[in-house]
Amino acid sequence: MFSADAPQPSRMHSLRPLPMTKRLRTTPPSTPSVKSPPPPPPPPTTISGHHSSSNPKTVPKWVPLNLTKSDLFLPLTFPTGQTFRWKQTGPLQFTGAVGSHLISLKQLPNGDVSYCTHSESSSTSSAAAAARQALLDFLNAGISLSAIWEVFSAADPRFEVLARHLGGARVLRQHPLECLVQFLCSSNNNIGRITKMVDYISSLGNYLGNVEGFEFHEFPSLERLSLVSEAELREAGFGYRAKYIVGSVKALEAKPGGGAEWLLSLRDLDLEEVIDALSSLPGIGPKVAACIALFSLDQHHAIPVDTHVWQIATRYLVPELAGARLTPKLCNRVAEAFVNKYGKYAGWAQTLLFVADLPQQKALLSSHLEKSTKRKKSTKQQKEKN
Repeated sequence: MFSADAPQPSRMHSLRPLPMTKRLRTTPPSTPSVKSPPPPPPPPTTISGHHSSSNPKTVPKWVPLNLTKSDLFLPLTFPTGQTFRWKQTGPLQFTGAVGSHLISLKQLPNGDVSYCTHSESSSTSSAAAAARQALLDFLNAGISLSAIWEVFSAADPRFEVLARHLGGARVLRQHPLECLVQFLCSSNNNIGRITKMVDYISSLGNYLGNVEGFEFHEFPSLERLSLVSEAELREAGFGYRAKYIVGSVKALEAKPGGGAEWLLSLRDLDLEEVIDALSSLPGIGPKVAACIALFSLDQHHAIPVDTHVWQIATRYLVPELAGARLTPKLCNRVAEAFVNKYGKYAGWAQTLLFVADLPQQKALLSSHLEKSTKRKKSTKQQKEKN
């Protein structure tokens, strides 16, 4: 959402306290609606569905990604709150922008994943290679999910059961600026409004094309974001988040060497330093900082602790704390418990446990576990008869 080495508690003990935050709501609140993104300027070439308007008969060329379902299952990776910029454009198919590349991913009947690029600029061999490399980097493809889960399953019998039915839930490696702005939009918000806000911000970037009715854009640069006023964002329905987005953009612009480069440089720091650095930006607390660290800054053991993760932890990792009131100190204890249990890829384990606890996955998992229990009972009874 994992090879897990020995735990690294030294990085976690001094983490800044994490405040309790609410889980994302699934129904819209009574706050003003977010305005639709402004229409993009007409592009020279529009891709409608999977066909270029310059050649309607052109069909996308699907290329194997060499990732199986156990290492990447699209429905458990994209619509689970890591990113709000990818759209479902078909059965088991998702489309999004990776840098300047417009890419679709599709899960094949055998479980493998293929991809296609929609940009004419990717037609040359060098451009196609660049798009593939950008996609693999975005998917954290260098990390073997199935291998990590073998280690987790050996350490945690419950994880073994979950992994059997919820395989392929990866942690993405987004561009830090893109990830940061998305999670500023997520503060005390619901999925629908977050997506509209992110769509609005995205529409300020270069237009890439239209796939199955969805318009896609390259995420705007820091320079482009600096031209957006707080008043404009408030008018678009961002509420108090407008102040934090504008403030963070200004703070990043003031960074020596440039804000985008500064964010990328955080990948080389320890988690404690990353949390402190991100928390110095307006509107970013330790929980949001941990999300950004996990989903874009290679901090694989970062644990974003909110009330939902707290509930998971008290059920399975620190049951002795069940019934206690979540405090900043206990948030740190939860983070340490994840790291002590799962090691340096604890954030990936936490992501899978979070996905498993979503309503739609809980229903699916309950069905699987019920069938598994019945099979075991039947087998046991048969053995007893014999």
